[in-house]
Amino acid sequence: MMTETEKQFRDVTGKCRAMFEKKLSDYGAAWRLMRPESVTDQIYIKANRARSIEVAGVALVDEDMKSCFEAIVNYGIIALIQLEKGFSDTTDMPNDEAMDAYDRHLNEALQLMLAKNHDYGEAWRQMRVSSYTDLILMKINRTKQIEDHDGKTQVSEGVASNYMDMINYSVFALIKLEHGA
Repeated sequence: MMTETEKQFRDVTGKCRAMFEKKLSDYGAAWRLMRPESVTDQIYIKANRARSIEVAGVALVDEDMKSCFEAIVNYGIIALIQLEKGFSDTTDMPNDEAMDAYDRHLNEALQLMLAKNHDYGEAWRQMRVSSYTDLILMKINRTKQIEDHDGKTQVSEGVASNYMDMINYSVFALIKLEHGA
């Protein structure tokens, strides 16, 4: 039986997936040209924008908090695909293959969230959306450090784990924004 958290996860990520699919239809897999470091920077732009909106309380461009977090989910999955396949000089991924990869990585994020949710007892529900933003920014900085060290770590999780956490923190923010606590 599906838990309420899993239902909410699927609800908010369904919207992310629909946006990804529409953009894929418009542009193809143009993101295949991006190196993982560039995807990290795109995630930074969206997380920083979310923080700016939180601090200022207003957005002058027509992009709200939900859009920022949806973009982080989608760029996080793009980053995982790029780590897996390597970047390309062409848009070498057919749309159906891109959607299959998207779904696989999204399911991995769901499974990770369910496992951590079990262990942490849904503590995320007591957190503020601004805390997710800050955690994402911290994960971005960690990722940049790892990227700057050619992916080598001594004791830390790798880049892929950080992307997964960014995805799940964004999902938590989206659940809070859509469904409340």
